[in-house]
Amino acid sequence: MSHSNTAHDPATAEEESAIAGTSLLPRIAGRFGKTLFSLVVTLFGLLVVTFAIARLVPIDPALAVVGPRATQAQYEAVRAEMGLDRPIPVQFATYLGDVVRGDFGRSNLTARPVIEDVRAAFPATLELATLATVLGVLLGVPAGVVSAVNQGRWPDHVLRVVGLLGYSMPVFWLGLIALLIFYGQLGWVGGPGRLDVSYELSYELDVTAYTGSILIDSALSGAWDVFFNAITHIALPVFVLGYFSLAYISRMTRSFMLEQLGQEYVTAARVKGVPERRVVWVHALGNAMVPLITVIALSYAALLEGSVLTETVFAWPGLGLYITQALFAADLNAVLGGTVVIGVAFIVLNLLSDLLYTVVDPRAR
Repeated sequence: MSHSNTAHDPATAEEESAIAGTSLLPRIAGRFGKTLFSLVVTLFGLLVVTFAIARLVPIDPALAVVGPRATQAQYEAVRAEMGLDRPIPVQFATYLGDVVRGDFGRSNLTARPVIEDVRAAFPATLELATLATVLGVLLGVPAGVVSAVNQGRWPDHVLRVVGLLGYSMPVFWLGLIALLIFYGQLGWVGGPGRLDVSYELSYELDVTAYTGSILIDSALSGAWDVFFNAITHIALPVFVLGYFSLAYISRMTRSFMLEQLGQEYVTAARVKGVPERRVVWVHALGNAMVPLITVIALSYAALLEGSVLTETVFAWPGLGLYITQALFAADLNAVLGGTVVIGVAFIVLNLLSDLLYTVVDPRAR
């Protein structure tokens, strides 16, 4: 009597594994190729838009350089030097090549290469937006969960009103009121800028610029007096931007959680006797985190690009304040350079959020 052999031959298993790996590689390569192509197309579109803005705004870059009292010959010479007398396609090709090399021209405002100004200003914006996003996530996600669990009851109403106020109030107005109360009247926080004037010399002498973040660099250098003084200055702008981020994240978290709490798997978990805390904070929130990742990434990107008014109010020497000052000075090179950097940051954050899908949601893999 013969018996069928149900055990797998090791050699056969290895062959099946090799075949599966071979079929997986083209899919990975195809997905990587699509992502890379999408990234290149998006960056190209960003450069087209910024170039069009530079040509459509009623600002003459050559006139901004030479001034209104220059002669016509001087004006024409500068215009030719900047390449503005060439055909538009040639100007765009030159602009594209310069940006690819990281050359955004020189700033009329600082007389330095724009890329150097951006490198000096961007860490301050990154520091501010990062801390504000962390604050928004730590408070906004729990607030959204609590609001969804208590739908229609007083905690839901209170949290929705708090979120609505943060989402509706102009950031610059909230910043001015916060400065007036917490700095002008109560003196609980530091004023505009990143440091008190009395600490600026200590910062230059005792702090090594490892990252450009004043908190990280002062901590790594052991300059704790500078560190704690910097905290008093960054606390208020972080609160203002963090409140805006909190309002948006809590609102979206509530929406995602309501959708998940109405699913059949939540009902089944409750019927099986799974503790309510685990149902809400593990099962429902775990599934809600998939779309929430995109919300957090977009909120972070919005703070990077939307911190212009906040940095202006708090005299925060970041990229937003740099772009604002350049705009008032008709410094198009600086404005376009800062705009391109923020646009690239926006694209990179969207790409990272897509990659995180594969970590949070196994179905995406």
